[in-house]
Amino acid sequence: MAEPQSAVDPVATSNLSVKAPEFYPPGYNQNFNQNFTDSSFEDRCDGYLTLAEYVQDFLNHLTEQPGCFETEIEQFAETLNGWVIADEALQELVELIYQQATSVPNFSYMGARLCNYLSHHLTISPQSGNFRQLLLQRCRTEYENRDEATKGDETTRKQFHAFVLFLAELYLNLEIKGTKGQVTRAEILQEGLRELLNALFSNPVDSNLICAVKLLKLTGSVLEDAWKEKGKNDMEEIIQRIENVVLDANCSRDVKHMLLKLVELRSSNWGRVHGTTPHAEATPENDPNYFMNEPTFYTSDGVPFTAADPDYQEKYQELLEREDLFPYYEENGADLSGPGELYFDEIDDEMDPEIEEAYEKFCLESEHKRKQ
Repeated sequence: MAEPQSAVDPVATSNLSVKAPEFYPPGYNQNFNQNFTDSSFEDRCDGYLTLAEYVQDFLNHLTEQPGCFETEIEQFAETLNGWVIADEALQELVELIYQQATSVPNFSYMGARLCNYLSHHLTISPQSGNFRQLLLQRCRTEYENRDEATKGDETTRKQFHAFVLFLAELYLNLEIKGTKGQVTRAEILQEGLRELLNALFSNPVDSNLICAVKLLKLTGSVLEDAWKEKGKNDMEEIIQRIENVVLDANCSRDVKHMLLKLVELRSSNWGRVHGTTPHAEATPENDPNYFMNEPTFYTSDGVPFTAADPDYQEKYQELLEREDLFPYYEENGADLSGPGELYFDEIDDEMDPEIEEAYEKFCLESEHKRKQ
């Protein structure tokens, strides 16, 4: 008779190892952060032959990992203060940031935040102008060519439109301290944006009009509030001009639809709700405007959703997996019916989904921190 066999608990097996190397998303440079956290200026600059190389590496780093802005910007500014000690170096720094902000998709917002930080923390202030003054001078060069740019070829207009949206982000993010210590926006940018809108509407081809729509969706509510405080009716004039374009211009039907939706948005006070919680105390629970400026996305069924949606993360991940979504908006014309939509025609088709997800998460977290 065979001896009874004792029951043996199955042993769980796995191919995973505790000694496995750490996972990093594609494009992540494991050694990059070391350059910005070493203890001394000499160490941090070790390995870089020029200022341009150091700055460009950091700009590329911010592009790939926007979430590192808060943790690494202080070290970056400190290093620049030890390096940028001549007029020529400051000019070079301004040009590098300007080019990144106007040539790399989705970097205009980050570029504007970077410019604001450096304008307050760079110590060099030569006779030729400090960082903010040189930045505005650089922008003025493009601004003065606005009429020629809006009439130029497709490449020229595309470069000009990138400048327009970067200037809009600067207007929203560049903080200037008044004589009494109060923080204000750069009024010169407010007037500049008004003239840029005039130039865009004076040459009403599709791409110029789409740029104007993006500009107004980004800054319209802020511009109108500023103009109303001065007793000016500039926004009424802009809306009237839009209505004339819809009636007279030979633009496409989709672009006319975008313009009409913008007029509708403005008639609803840019989607804002009156009588809300003070800005500093706003939360998703007590302020209906909290998610107003967050991106609006669409599910595969065409149902819109924003960060206010309780299933936002799950739906957004599903959206990222739809590889054919990004060119769709460029080819068919985005529906600009709601405040704060993401313009997919500005997104590089080759952008890694993990980078895109990290950027959107960073934007949400930054907005939440700013409102605390």
